[in-house]
Amino acid sequence: MWTYYPDLLATPVPRYTSFPTAADFGEMPSDDYRRALSNVSGAVSLYLHIPFCEKICYYCGCNTGAAGRRYRLESYLDALHREIESVAALLPAGTEISRVSLGGGSPNAIAPTDFVRLVDALTIQFGLTDPVYSIELDPRTMTRDWAEALRLVGVDRASLGVQTFARHCQERIGRVQSEDMILQTTDWLREAGVTSLNYDLMYGLPGQTRDDLHDSLSRTRVLGADRIALFGYAHVPHIVPRQRAIDATGLPDQVERFAMAAEGYAYLVTHGYTPVGFDHFAIPGKDALASAALSGQLKRNFQGFTDDQAPNLIGLGASAISAFPHLIVQNEKNSGRYRMRASAGNLATERGLFRSVDDRLRGEIIEALLCRGEAKVEPRLLAEAQPHLERFVDRGLAAVCGSSLQICPDGLPYARTIASLFDPYRRQSSRRFSSAV
Repeated sequence: MWTYYPDLLATPVPRYTSFPTAADFGEMPSDDYRRALSNVSGAVSLYLHIPFCEKICYYCGCNTGAAGRRYRLESYLDALHREIESVAALLPAGTEISRVSLGGGSPNAIAPTDFVRLVDALTIQFGLTDPVYSIELDPRTMTRDWAEALRLVGVDRASLGVQTFARHCQERIGRVQSEDMILQTTDWLREAGVTSLNYDLMYGLPGQTRDDLHDSLSRTRVLGADRIALFGYAHVPHIVPRQRAIDATGLPDQVERFAMAAEGYAYLVTHGYTPVGFDHFAIPGKDALASAALSGQLKRNFQGFTDDQAPNLIGLGASAISAFPHLIVQNEKNSGRYRMRASAGNLATERGLFRSVDDRLRGEIIEALLCRGEAKVEPRLLAEAQPHLERFVDRGLAAVCGSSLQICPDGLPYARTIASLFDPYRRQSSRRFSSAV
């Protein structure tokens, strides 16, 4: 379906869940964050980071650690509660909180009672009325009690880390979970009232074949996933040390990865799913993400593609990122140092940057290309990108019509690479990212 051009995919590029990206952050005084909170305007979404998992997967590059010691969880949650109080006290009265998301790590590494306590604290401190709740979950540690807690809170969106149903691939990446386990979790979540259920899947895993991928996609469809995120595994042990436990000899090469991505896309769009960007899929008429994609309302933030229209995001917890139109800040990544700062009633921000007018303009172009496949580009920026853009235009992957830059259907797997042409930070940094496909 797609043509593979290795020269166009030779340079790893960011996923662009923000612009500028977290790789470009520098030191950021907490006073800047304090002022942003005090002067926030418009709706706000909240994100809570739980940096713990009961079982650590070899492949994972998330900021997470083993939840083995109970006192670590308790002291972290105490600090998180204190940060909730500190941040909420700075927001203007009447600030609307439209969404609450929990990620990690695995939020279900904490006890369901601790989860309910967190939601109670958010409700009291931020004056929540009826926000949309979403949560990431690990099927290996899911319980009926957790499902009941989700029902009581009113969580209607959940994402399961499935990755693959192939046992030999699960063993290679340190994430063994039976289909029965995933089925049981799915049933519990549906009974709890979850109406939007996402499965995270991966291609390019060690030892994975196209048949393995096809089987995982088929099982996912049969189990009724409303959304599917199909990511390419990035083997970067120099960045993610825990990946050194993975035997890399069976990794599919770049040609095979591209073929897997193409077949995965073809399978899902011919089995009832609407493509959302390059690597997300949702069922039209049933899932809000598909509706946003079809209506041109799709957005992109630190959770990936979203239908969330709130202009502000407040991140709570170690490594959590907050984003405002003019400012992006990130909390201290180390959970120990985060606990010390937050427990003392201090804001936990460590890094970030101010977004210049030029940053915002480029960010809008990048978001439009990734979310809608088309962007209006002013002549100055179009001329800047033109020498590099010609390679894509000449091969029918992109088209320029006046001030409009379009990504053609055959150019979809090259969308991130095309978007990166408007990112001047990439020309200044030697930092490596994951493969675009």
